[in-house]
Amino acid sequence: MAKIIRYLISGGIATGVDLFLLFLFKSIFHFWYLLSAILAFLVAFGVSFSLQKFWTFGDSSTHLLKSQMGVYFLITACNLGLNTLFMYLFVDILGIQYLISQIIASTLIAFESYFIYGRFVFEKK
Repeated sequence: MAKIIRYLISGGIATGVDLFLLFLFKSIFHFWYLLSAILAFLVAFGVSFSLQKFWTFGDSSTHLLKSQMGVYFLITACNLGLNTLFMYLFVDILGIQYLISQIIASTLIAFESYFIYGRFVFEKK
């Protein structure tokens, strides 16, 4: 249960970074909302990886850092594709406001990511 709570807190922080940057890029810098979502998602990747590896899953090892980051990035890249698809569907098809769309997309992605990260990236060997 503690690991799930840490996962939610870590995810919440990474999501906060993601949403803040999405707002900044879209509303302040006037980037296209999909480009804004991609850029914010990529920056949030670094925050997410660090928190998930060292805090959520308690993996303080560094000898697998590069391979873990590579696998984590591949999963995140797939999640970025899902996120972009969800954003397009929610904003352009369903007409949901872009920040609310991002919250919904992030929530859906968080559920699948917890199990994938725990099983394939930070699994204790």
